[in-house]
Amino acid sequence: MNLQQFRFVRETIRRNFNLTEAARALFTSQPGVSKSIIEFEDELGVKIFERHGKRIKGLTKPGAVVAQVIERIMREVDNLKKVSDEFAHRDEGGVVIGCTHAQARYILPRVIPAFRERFPKVRVSLAEGNPPTLAQMVLHEQADLAIATESLSRTPGLATLPVYSWEHVIVIRPDHPLAELTSSEARELSLAKLAEYPIITYDRQFSGRCTIDEVFASSGITPDIVLEAIDADIIKTYVDVGLGVGIIAGMAFDPRRDKGMVGIPAGHLFGTHTTRVAIKSGVFLRDYVYVLLEMLSPELNRDVVQEALDSEPLRQVVNG
Repeated sequence: MNLQQFRFVRETIRRNFNLTEAARALFTSQPGVSKSIIEFEDELGVKIFERHGKRIKGLTKPGAVVAQVIERIMREVDNLKKVSDEFAHRDEGGVVIGCTHAQARYILPRVIPAFRERFPKVRVSLAEGNPPTLAQMVLHEQADLAIATESLSRTPGLATLPVYSWEHVIVIRPDHPLAELTSSEARELSLAKLAEYPIITYDRQFSGRCTIDEVFASSGITPDIVLEAIDADIIKTYVDVGLGVGIIAGMAFDPRRDKGMVGIPAGHLFGTHTTRVAIKSGVFLRDYVYVLLEMLSPELNRDVVQEALDSEPLRQVVNG
């Protein structure tokens, strides 16, 4: 058995058992991948994959165990490469940050310039996506870390740590009836009153949208959501043209920048949320990644991060 066989098995699983896609990702031929996997199964004496004719349908019971072992071996191989880079090229390399649009637009601009100033030879890449996609990117080592609110903490195989807490804000035009509320009235704004107006808010996979839906549902109220978006700036744009009342993440509203808007804090309606950073369990992190994490939150020092990486057991997610 050899590392190439391990790579073929791992990539086949990652590509949802599609040998053609696995071969394309590994820059080789589909027959070559298939032949190598069969030889590996013969050497082990067990079948790793369930097959229907020539098509792979999923993992066998022993195959699921083999897949976990292969993932662990390949992670350590990758760690060896990172150890080498750390000592040979200490302040050089690259880091891929998986993030939602909100993090890329409102949080990372205060971090990345300072990070680049300290590590000018480190290439920074942003990979935007929805939280489930970001979680898979970290698991498959397509990103070094991911920052999001939903899903990350529920994904096996990831160590997650809190970065900051936030609340939703209701955004309206200055001529909207809700803009006439006094400060005390705004703090007591009810769901029923809010639901009297058309609502513009996030897509269901972003920025606490699930909580918004759950709060309305638990109160027996069906809001008129006329537009969903992944971007708070888009939500504010449609608020500005009079389409409805916006509900956005608090970090996306700045009274100095959003002078044509009125913001009403909505924590009393939709609660407090926590944005988290996720790292794959068991990986070796370059020193500059530890620095980046501490720049995101001073509480994410090296000891805290290392403890999280060591305490989260590896539970490989297998799609079947």
